[in-house]
Amino acid sequence: MAAPGATTFGEALSRAPMRAFQWVTVAICMLVLVSDGIDMQLLGIVAPLVIKDFGVDKGTFGIAMSAALVGFGLGAWGGGWLGDRIGRRFTLALAALVFALATVAASQADGVWHMALWRVLGGLGFGAAYSNALAMASEWLPDRLRPVTISTLSVGTPIGGTVVGWLGPTLAADYGWRGAFVAFGIATLLLVIIILATLRDSPSYLLARGKTEAARRAARHVLAEDVPLLPERHEGDAAGLPAIGVLHRTNLRLNIGVGTAFAAFAGVAYGILNWSTTFLTASGFTLAQAGGAVSVGGITSMAGSVLAGMLTRRFGSRRVMTVMSVTLLTLLVALAFVVETLPDAPTAAERLTVVTLIGAAAAVFSGGIAIMYVIMIFGYPQSCRSAGIGFGIFMSRVGAISASGFGGALLDFGQGSTIPFFATLCACSVLVLAAVVIIDRHVPPAGVSS
Repeated sequence: MAAPGATTFGEALSRAPMRAFQWVTVAICMLVLVSDGIDMQLLGIVAPLVIKDFGVDKGTFGIAMSAALVGFGLGAWGGGWLGDRIGRRFTLALAALVFALATVAASQADGVWHMALWRVLGGLGFGAAYSNALAMASEWLPDRLRPVTISTLSVGTPIGGTVVGWLGPTLAADYGWRGAFVAFGIATLLLVIIILATLRDSPSYLLARGKTEAARRAARHVLAEDVPLLPERHEGDAAGLPAIGVLHRTNLRLNIGVGTAFAAFAGVAYGILNWSTTFLTASGFTLAQAGGAVSVGGITSMAGSVLAGMLTRRFGSRRVMTVMSVTLLTLLVALAFVVETLPDAPTAAERLTVVTLIGAAAAVFSGGIAIMYVIMIFGYPQSCRSAGIGFGIFMSRVGAISASGFGGALLDFGQGSTIPFFATLCACSVLVLAAVVIIDRHVPPAGVSS
């Protein structure tokens, strides 16, 4: 029998104001994701120097460039599973340690395959850090703040890419590309100490593992009173069983829907961001003009992610995903039409139209990716939340790698036309609409009980 006044930690959080410990936890998780983005994007920033040093062509160097994506997908799922078993805190620290050491070790690479090895290992840490940082932050947040905060955290890695874009060239100029890897890797090692000294596994997680006393101690960081806490029961939990895995039959529709939508959104994102400069320069843009269009997409991506969290909180994920799918399809059709009808020397107005459409599409697909994180945190039970997030990230890598690898082939197949390329991206947006129907644990609108 439950003690008088007993409640779940989530219910207790909903009645309490946000405390400094919660904001610090969110801030450190954001710092982890920013560091994740810095170390992950570093190779792309210094690539010209590394290619020259290794004496290889760009095509061969692509092996090293894509290696981190492979590791990221595997690390997100495997690291998520580990976080569910030994705790988010220790897994997060271990993940940061792995990608910090791999970044330092990559400074000693003497060839493409050597670099690819360290990038795969680093990618394992990148992915594990991502899934566990999001899971940990979410479990210390009340429901009213979770959607917008998680969607904001999802832009941490792009912010890291922006930071390394500013600092990386300067460090490489002063200390060489090897010195840049060492500097960023050592800086990340400091993060491991911060994680262990500051972060704590949430009472919700600890109660799910049967650690009642540890949960009570952790709750004292944010609750004014020492209230009896009950383990949270999730609609996805199997009756009578304390824990289920991410591949349990009760998660089937969620897995299929999340996997489909995440791969589709990522496919569109990497298709546009990786291949825009290629099809735009073939359509009369200069490289600088095409690069500017992609940069605008990076900026609108961040804004779209934050806005998506706010809209999901207000209207629920089902409605927002539906509108995003239809909007993305419309934007892609419009972009395809405009690009196909560009003259050999586009006017300033025509270029602005293309840039506007790419920026709008980037806001939508990035917002869609952010919503997927919110859905996974809401939909997966405590027992497999980190692994569920990891599974979603793994599926997003499938979409990312497919778009990166086959985007050029689709453009070649068009023989000067972008129709096959955009037709594939449009199919991805339709898959998102199908996923809306498949997912059976949507985030409800504000004020509606789940």
